[in-house]
Formats: sequence, C-alpha cells, structure tokens
Amino acid sequence: MKSTRKLVAAGLAVATMFGTLGLAGCGSSGDAAQEENPTSIKIWHYEEDNGAQGKAWAKAMEIFEEETGVKVEFEKKSFEQIRQNASQILNSDEAPDVMEYNKGNATAGLLASQGLLTNLNDYVSKYKWDKKVNGTLGDTGKYNEQGIMGSGDWYGITNYGEDIVMYYNTDMFDKYGIEIPTTLDELESAMQKFVDAGVTPLSEGVAEYPLQHLWWQLVLSKADDSFVKAYEMYDGDVDWQGEATTYATKTIKDWIDKGYISKDCTGTKAEDAGQAFMNGTYPMFFSGTWWFGRFQSDMTDANWTFATFPETDKVVGSSGNIWVIPENSKKKDLAAKFIDITLSDEVQNLMGNSGGLPIAADPDQITDEKTKELITSFNSVLEKDALGFYPDWLTSTFYDELNSSLQELVNGTSDVKTVLNQMKDNYDKGVEAAGVKQS
Repeated sequence: MKSTRKLVAAGLAVATMFGTLGLAGCGSSGDAAQEENPTSIKIWHYEEDNGAQGKAWAKAMEIFEEETGVKVEFEKKSFEQIRQNASQILNSDEAPDVMEYNKGNATAGLLASQGLLTNLNDYVSKYKWDKKVNGTLGDTGKYNEQGIMGSGDWYGITNYGEDIVMYYNTDMFDKYGIEIPTTLDELESAMQKFVDAGVTPLSEGVAEYPLQHLWWQLVLSKADDSFVKAYEMYDGDVDWQGEATTYATKTIKDWIDKGYISKDCTGTKAEDAGQAFMNGTYPMFFSGTWWFGRFQSDMTDANWTFATFPETDKVVGSSGNIWVIPENSKKKDLAAKFIDITLSDEVQNLMGNSGGLPIAADPDQITDEKTKELITSFNSVLEKDALGFYPDWLTSTFYDELNSSLQELVNGTSDVKTVLNQMKDNYDKGVEAAGVKQS
C-alpha cells in the first residue's frame, strides 16, 4: 500500500441520512486494535430482502449469530447512499465492520488506495477464499497501489456473479403475436412491432445505471480486446469517436427517435425501471441478474424469460459486488468469519435456489429449473471469457458523468458527437487526476 494516501478531507459534509460523524484518520492495515470479547458486529448491504443475495445473506447472519454468539446489527443502505458517501463514512467512527461495496477502480480501488479498506491477504490464506474466488471472478477483489483492479492485494471478496441480460415478458409478446428475438435484427423488429401497437418496448432509466449498461453493451458488441483494455485498464488510448462508441451512441439515439425508449426516462431510477417491467408496463428490460430472484418471487402471475444480448462476443458483467472490511473496524476477525459464512455450502445453495448466481454452490442442490438455466448461461459466459465489466469504473465521478451525458442524448440537447466528446473530456480528466494512466 502507498505510504502517502489520498485521504478524504475531514471537513467534507456527509449526506444527512448518516448524521454528524466524528472523523478519524485511517492507518495502515492492522492499526485498528481488535476489540476484546465483542458482543455485536455492524453489517451493511443494499440488497432487497426478497432478492437472492438478500435472502442468502440474512441466512448468513443467522448462522453467524448461532456460531459466534455475537449479535448482528444490520443496516440496509441504498446503492446510491453507499456509492456517494463511502469515503467519508469509512474515514469515520461510524464505519460498519463489514459491508457490501461496489467493485471497480473508481470505487473499491479508490478506497483501497486511500487506505480505507483492510488488506485481506491473511484472511484469504486462512480461509482459502482464492480456491472459490479465482480467475475473472477474483479480479474485482484485488487492487494494486494505484487502485487498479486485477492484480495486487486482496481488498474484497465476492460470493456471487452477475451479468446483464435482456428480460422478456412472454405474456406481452404472445398478446401481440411477437416472437422472442434471437438476433439483433429480430430485436429491433420486435421493438418496432410493439411501437406500432402503441407500446414502448424497453423499460429504461437514465437517473441511475440501466441506460449506461445498455450503452456499454452496444459498445462491447463492436469493441475488440484492445479497446476494452484501453478503456478499463488505462492501457492505451480510447478512441471515443471510433466505431464502437459511435455505434452505441447512435443506436441509443436511433432507438429514442423510433420510440423504442421513452424520452421520459431521464429521471427514472433503476428500481422504478425494474418495477415497470414487473407490472407489465414494458415487455423488455435490459439489466442485471440481480433482478432474477425478485422477478421469480414478484412476477408469479406473469410468464417471462431472459437471454444474453444477441450477436455479441462480450457481455456487460463481472463478479458480484464485494464484501469489504473497513480499516477502522475493530472487529475484523469477526467480519472475516461472516464473509466466510457467505461462501458456505448452505448459504451458496440458498442463493442459487433463490434465483442468484452463487460461485460455490452444489449444482445438484439447485432445484429450480429456471435458476439452473441462469447458472448455465453465466457459466457459458465465463467459459468464453466474455465478461466485459462495466462502463463507470474508470474514475470516481464517471458514473454520474456518464448518466449526465446520456440524459442529454435522451433529451436531445446534445448530438452524438457532442455527447462522445463530453464523455471523453470527463474520462480523460478523471484518469489524469487519478494518475493511473499507463505509459
């Protein structure tokens, strides 16, 4: 770890929901003394109770309390709450002992380079986590001194995988006599038929991640490995006006103009977009496998299916988000014990049978046929080394900047070339400020 850290200024204001914090400086790994005979442990995550991860981790907390006699103080936070305030919170006395956090350079990598996360190397050796979390699944848990993922020390552990798929409401397709598409031409033809019938086909949201994931999938459908390496790992120059980014941005604009995507989605958040698919407002939703379990439990009166995006060698996705132990935690051994329980057979099998993508489940214990189909689909992606990661990992502000650029595209306030130049400027400034560009 760097000896000079990019510590967060103590005077930064933290969002109201966290209240006033007593800020404390972070030290090197191990500086926070372990509390003797702790009676409780604080855990944060942002998964829904009826989702696969939410169900599995609730079971992990139950097992943890039974095995240790230590009470779990669980606090559910939103994705945005943690994303926007993590640095301030983890540089404070209010940090949890273990929490779910976003993987990637600008999130977990940034916090690791700031000294706010515990180096997990010793725990990885103790629990042999690298036997279960390896290959591309392990890339998102390891970061070098600059906070670039894929190598260096362990700072996070995942226990599930994820990719972005197209969900189809088959009842709506049947109602309008439209076939589930298997090619890009068929996809666009199906969307046009829905528009002709007065139905907007794609549930989208630009206030959060859904549209940027669709944009990135369209980029990946035209990008080669050198582009992805330059974009994700700062190794080479990104051609922002090249074929891949131009195709993706033009396609989004075209789909908006044709009514495949509503112009009213600029203020729509991910939860609202997902709910709109679940209630049958839209027949298609391109989003993560983290929705799968909820669709299984909440769409019991509807028939639906899914598939990876047609005609692409790479798909949006990676390991799931990671469990991290804040450097300020004084209960790190207990936190590591909890992480290990999330990788246990009982918890992993429950996740699988709840519609998740566990990384260490026993396939023979997965009873739901639709879930087996999901796991088979994801395993196929892994076998092809087809994970294309996410578009917002590159700088600490690029998530919001990317959404802002796409909002302008949807609104029609900026054309394709202007949007791409804006993305380029934000990307270049962020990468330069982070000092991570490879020579």
